[in-house]
Amino acid sequence: MRVLILAEYYPRATDPTLGVWAHRQAVAARDAGADVRVLVLHRPVPPLSAFRHPDLRTLRTAISQPPRAVLDGIEIGYLSYLSPPRPWSYASWGAWVAPRLRRALARMRQTFPFDLIHAHYAVPAGDAARRAAPTAPVIVSVHGGDVHGPHADSRTVTATLRHARLVLANSAGTARRCVARGARNCQVVHLGTDLPPQPAAPPALPTLVTVGNLIARKRHADVIEAFALLKDAHPDLRYVVVGDGPEKAALQALADARGLNARVAFRGRLPHSQAVDVARHASLFVLPSTAEAFGVSYVEAMAAGVPAIGVRGEDGPEEIAAAGGGITLVPARDPGTLAATIDGLLQDPARLETLRHQARETVADQFTWARCGAATVRAYAEVLHG
Repeated sequence: MRVLILAEYYPRATDPTLGVWAHRQAVAARDAGADVRVLVLHRPVPPLSAFRHPDLRTLRTAISQPPRAVLDGIEIGYLSYLSPPRPWSYASWGAWVAPRLRRALARMRQTFPFDLIHAHYAVPAGDAARRAAPTAPVIVSVHGGDVHGPHADSRTVTATLRHARLVLANSAGTARRCVARGARNCQVVHLGTDLPPQPAAPPALPTLVTVGNLIARKRHADVIEAFALLKDAHPDLRYVVVGDGPEKAALQALADARGLNARVAFRGRLPHSQAVDVARHASLFVLPSTAEAFGVSYVEAMAAGVPAIGVRGEDGPEEIAAAGGGITLVPARDPGTLAATIDGLLQDPARLETLRHQARETVADQFTWARCGAATVRAYAEVLHG
């Protein structure tokens, strides 16, 4: 089967970590038997923030993406288009790119007569696919933003979910939200991770790690507040933050105000492999985020035997916990309980070791890329062959 993957979030020359999970799923599907090509919707316009604080390098690199690339043996095309700024028009971006996409699909069919389109996110990729190729079989993967974010109630999302032959949701909670918004046929396909040959050795000093964009819903501040409650009882404890975003300055100020400046390391945005490596050499992976549809970073850490902490009631952490041990759930926005949970685990080495083994077993059983690739190809076959 020949599958065209259509995505907005996908690795680029200037941002090789962007949407890396979409690429890894493409590789997994290829390895499971699908013939895969990728077309990336590339809007070569910097965010508004780049104009508020002009940075010539940022402005230049935004338009320097080569039109073609090969990544892990998969051919990738980058389709440039223009649209109004994101804050006011994101739900309409599919309509803006559709005319260019229609011509690109016609050209692609000459050399790669694809059988179906697999779009990541209902907006803009799924919407663009239904507009540009209304008769082509379309599968839409929903990773959370379409049904959790500010565009969750948009008519465009609903129309795209209804149009899709099949919707792939990253968790059962996401699937329920998709069905409520009109999806006719919905299945859960979990994203995955690589399983290291051996679990990582615990760090020499107790270390908490969080990997994620520095945005409010990820709740890094809760970890810093919890750390402040633990700093005297655990004088060797360290906290490593991997990621970047608008909350960075506020989080650094909070760490400084709590007397933790020397014990909290902000590593910034790292290449994906380096970010995963940091997470896999921690005592605990801590991400008390809200509106968490799945959370690949939990299973990436757990694969190396690092126990995780997530929030009770969130779709992703609840589903990972239901699949096996190795993740502990705490109430949302509760630094006191988070601190008590971290303290209890660090002071109970036997319990921590049990969780290390359980974390790795859970990922090996439920969250590998091989499992994801096989499930993805079965979904393709269902759409093509009924």
